[in-house]
Amino acid sequence: MSKRASAKYKLDRRMGENIWGRPKSPVNKREYGPGQHGQRRKGKVSDFGVQLRAKQKLKGYYGDVTEKQFKAAYIEAARMKGDTGQNLIGLLEQRLDMIVYRAKFAPTIFAARQLVSHGHIRVNGVKCNIASRRCYVGNEITLGSKAKEMALVLEAQGLAEREVPDYVAQDGNAKVTFVRVPTLDEVPYPVKMEPNLVVEFYSR
Repeated sequence: MSKRASAKYKLDRRMGENIWGRPKSPVNKREYGPGQHGQRRKGKVSDFGVQLRAKQKLKGYYGDVTEKQFKAAYIEAARMKGDTGQNLIGLLEQRLDMIVYRAKFAPTIFAARQLVSHGHIRVNGVKCNIASRRCYVGNEITLGSKAKEMALVLEAQGLAEREVPDYVAQDGNAKVTFVRVPTLDEVPYPVKMEPNLVVEFYSR
């Protein structure tokens, strides 16, 4: 697992949007970018700039996954039948750390990744510490016994700002089943995501 190089909320400010929908996000107070030049009037953004921004936003939302992992997901999505943008979203939502986040086992995607890497998550009863592992329809994801008492997990389960989506079926507080691969309109993004622009970026 690679370490995130910058503070996560810097991404929010760079994008000018609260991409995780968190109440603590600085964008709720300041919509301009970070640094001494953050308040300068923005010039016209090129098509490339719009596509790059869409890619950075989507990549950042999924916990700032590495460029290598993200591009690999795009290449696989392009090989699959159907719409490449929809396929990309489906692949990203199948990541174990994302399902842990969707299940409200962790308050943020970064905390979800940490929970997985520290061995607190079971997939079909077997401990798994690989955050990028792909889950398939019917897989059961459960919390380890220690994790059920963790303050981080209890905080996440009490969050009012997020709901568990339909494609992750809850069975009590410590177990979920991945029911189906979601489409773009089913994924509860706090901001608008444009995977079609990401596809354009990579297919230049």
